[in-house]
Amino acid sequence: MKRRARIAILIASAALLCACSTTRVLKPGQYRLERNIIRIRDSKSGVSSSDVSSYVRQQANSYVLFGWNPSLVLYNWSNPDKDDWFNNALRSAGTAPVVFNGNQVASSRENIAKHLDYLGYYHSKVESRVDTIGRTVRVYYFVEPGKRYQIDSIVYSVPGGEFEKEFRQDLRNTLVKPGDYLSEKLLESETTRGASWFRDRGYYDFTKYNYAFEADTLGPRNILTYRIREYSRNELAIAAKPLEKYHIGKVTIEHSAEVPFRENVLRDINTIHPGDLYSERLINRSYNRLTALRVFNNVGIEMIPADTATVDCRITLGESKLQGVKVNLEASTNSTGLLGVSPNVSFYHKNIFHGGEWFSLGFSGNFQGQPGTTTRATEFGVNTSLSFPRLLGLPYSVFKGNNIPRTELVTSFNYQKRPEFQRWIGNFSFGYTGNSRRFYYQVYPLRATVIKVGEMSDDFLMSLLRNISLYDGFYDHIDVGLSGQVYWATTTDLVPKGSYTTTRLTLDSSGNIISLFRNYLPVNEFGERMLFGLGYAQYVRVGLQVAHAFSLGEKTSLALRFDGGVGTPYGSSASMPFEKMFFVGGASSMRGWQTRALGPGSSPLMTFFTIPSQTGDFKAELDLELRQKLFWKIEGALFAEAGNVWDFMDLPSNFIETIGADWGLGVRLNLGFILLRLDWGYKLYEPSREAGSRFLTPLDWLFDNDSHAVHFGVGYPF
Repeated sequence: MKRRARIAILIASAALLCACSTTRVLKPGQYRLERNIIRIRDSKSGVSSSDVSSYVRQQANSYVLFGWNPSLVLYNWSNPDKDDWFNNALRSAGTAPVVFNGNQVASSRENIAKHLDYLGYYHSKVESRVDTIGRTVRVYYFVEPGKRYQIDSIVYSVPGGEFEKEFRQDLRNTLVKPGDYLSEKLLESETTRGASWFRDRGYYDFTKYNYAFEADTLGPRNILTYRIREYSRNELAIAAKPLEKYHIGKVTIEHSAEVPFRENVLRDINTIHPGDLYSERLINRSYNRLTALRVFNNVGIEMIPADTATVDCRITLGESKLQGVKVNLEASTNSTGLLGVSPNVSFYHKNIFHGGEWFSLGFSGNFQGQPGTTTRATEFGVNTSLSFPRLLGLPYSVFKGNNIPRTELVTSFNYQKRPEFQRWIGNFSFGYTGNSRRFYYQVYPLRATVIKVGEMSDDFLMSLLRNISLYDGFYDHIDVGLSGQVYWATTTDLVPKGSYTTTRLTLDSSGNIISLFRNYLPVNEFGERMLFGLGYAQYVRVGLQVAHAFSLGEKTSLALRFDGGVGTPYGSSASMPFEKMFFVGGASSMRGWQTRALGPGSSPLMTFFTIPSQTGDFKAELDLELRQKLFWKIEGALFAEAGNVWDFMDLPSNFIETIGADWGLGVRLNLGFILLRLDWGYKLYEPSREAGSRFLTPLDWLFDNDSHAVHFGVGYPF
């Protein structure tokens, strides 16, 4: 009876959320604007509804799915006549209905017509119709695009001399050509492009306001006069003066004494020098290079006219917080009582040697266990890195672009103590990092890792001997090779807003250089080649992550991610090193499972691991998450995920049946600079179960101790 009652409550709550009126809070005589519908009467005109929809003055409430908006429903649960904490909370958490304003319809018609003029559809007609359905309104806009004029010929009128010569050189790049349709949008784009082109070639005081266009569409041919004047369109002709090129005069760099910085480094990074021809691109390049140091909180570059052909440059660098501490924490648990906590603390200094050198020292831990038992797993790590704003051994002058690659040295040590074994892992890497706009890269031509395995339990050792592929992952070895990753993102915000896209590609290759000298390496009693008394790993590993978030309105977004990877051993290795194998589960991956608790394939949990350590040679995961702002700084989330890891040697014929699936709910505290989240993940399909019982039901989620997991994390999972 209790089970039935709980299920009935869940069903009733869902039905109430979907069925509640969206007009309950409206006053008498008010109507909710349900939708704006735009109809284009000439389908061959090239105009679509999306071209003009944003020019409707009053926008309707957005919808999450099939005309349903939970925030709108939530707002309508409130009582408009009461001003208590409960009703205020409902109104704060929800979204108020848009009350239809008939006066905005005429303004919208005019707004759409003006925009069509801007696009080149002259004398367009826009009509409207208002349909009332109960307490809601639908507004129809019927758009008949106006006439377009195709440019038959262009007459150019520009100042003579060197300017005219350079103008003729730029003609092939112009956006306005015979055969194009005349529009204000096209002409404005051309003025912006052309002005930037000339400022890059020394014309410091040249702007888009030096352009003027005249169109003659009354004759037999449509003629456009393309004119550049020696005065602005806001000035009289008497203000005309010859268009001249400017050169850089004095260059001064100023920064606060609170930010000690070597002057020679600033001079080398700066690309603006006395005597150079003025160039807007040159100014932007210097700005980007100085900003990329991340030492100064603002970079100001002021150009000051000194005489008729010279501009002085004054660069001011603002103060900045040079050092600090970062703290990160992830935690998760499930109904079996397994609790995991992963704290991370790091110290950073962005100018440790007064030349833009970044230094960091971090401490990390991963502690898992079951309270009340002796089951424990401890992992502790320390890492340090030093990054220089240059490629060591090469002068700054070699790099002419907006960004200077950095040289990075990284060392780390990690200790793992689990009920089954102990391990020590030391790492050193040397490489280069850099970025270009939204593109980031890391290349490490030298990466070395030493793994030493300590005590093993007898049961664990016997299990390894029966599983040779896993045994090869637990031996003392050295891992020397190269690695790298490329990362592309449309935003650099720690907590992204609106729509964004990220892509990350990683590559690890190990053992190939060592294998060239394998005939010169000593051999142990098992016939294995050894380096410094250790076997060496040989493998290649590739990973790919692609994520995209769609904005569905002011308070709603939908995020998707694909996360996959594949690794294969060869040569001296029979299997991938354990630390390089793939896994799923945890705070940011397959949240219905604990970390490393799913796979490979349909395999059950390995009993010789007290704490889950399921890994595989390759992984594939697809995630979907609906994010909704609720109230204040609180956000909610609904997510679903599918994926697993697999072994090449044990790849099942029924591959589809081994893909795990889960769903869940989350709540987030979004403070802008940081986001804290709590997620409840529920297993939907568990491939390790017996056939016929792999799909979990609401009863399983309520009463099965192994059907769900709880995770705490910082930042969005993707």
